[in-house]
Amino acid sequence: MGFRLPAIRRTSFTSSQASSKAVNVPKGYLAVYVGEQMKRFVIPMSYLNQASFQNLLSQAEEEFGYDHPMGGLTIPCTEDIFMEITSRFNGL
Repeated sequence: MGFRLPAIRRTSFTSSQASSKAVNVPKGYLAVYVGEQMKRFVIPMSYLNQASFQNLLSQAEEEFGYDHPMGGLTIPCTEDIFMEITSRFNGL
């Protein structure tokens, strides 16, 4: 079971259109939003290869499709569960 990334639509943005949050994501990382409060986490792209994270991505696809209103990937779980899952990846 793998996660397929959708085709990226390229859009031209001026500096005034880009949010400061999007600018603050370093290369090799991505922003995700988690929990009822939509807390923002910046995580390494390497997490995408982990089976347990791919399960979260599948849940996100089922719940939200590819429409993520926060502008980043929305993960449908609590912050506690997200932290528990991703804490296992820290040694990788």
